Amino acid sequence: MIGFLRGTVTHLLPEYCLLDVGGVGYMVYIASSTRSRLRLHEEATLFTHLSVREDALTLYGFYTQEEYNVFELLISVSGIGPKVALGILSAISVEALCAAIHNQKLAELTKLPGIGKKSAQRMILELKGKVSSDDDAVEMDETHDVIGDDLMSEASAALTSLGYSAAEINPVLRRAGGMKTVQEVIKFALREIGGE
Repeated sequence: MIGFLRGTVTHLLPEYCLLDVGGVGYMVYIASSTRSRLRLHEEATLFTHLSVREDALTLYGFYTQEEYNVFELLISVSGIGPKVALGILSAISVEALCAAIHNQKLAELTKLPGIGKKSAQRMILELKGKVSSDDDAVEMDETHDVIGDDLMSEASAALTSLGYSAAEINPVLRRAGGMKTVQEVIKFALREIGGE
């Protein structure tokens, strides 16, 4: 699994960008919220989800860990695939979406692209306990994400790519304050997770 990509944005199109990572151009599909924060010919880091189908390998990229987390929650709902989830994140902010799910606003959810009444009901039923509208926080696996800066974001992405879950990673990262490098955080986390 590819946890994140860091490279230079060489092309920025309506549905995707091309990211030059060490001379390899990755086509990464992005939501409008991510696109608005990318700049041509500048370096960017995107948290990524690799969708594997018989006929295609597709990368979806997100500027923030929170957006990535919500995407993962959305595609866990029966009937919502990666393209629909990306369309949702292009149509509404993470905060507004979480609030709509948390407060069971069916009418707001059915206005989203690709979401009918049944899909909206499933979103509320399956995700209500996993998102919170308090302080615009997004919860996954009933733990708060501790991604507040680039250091923790990179460490979290690296650990996710190694197969660890948010439930394993987040409590450990909360105890990793004061560390100066991503490598330090990752080594600490691997030690802690291994010892738990």
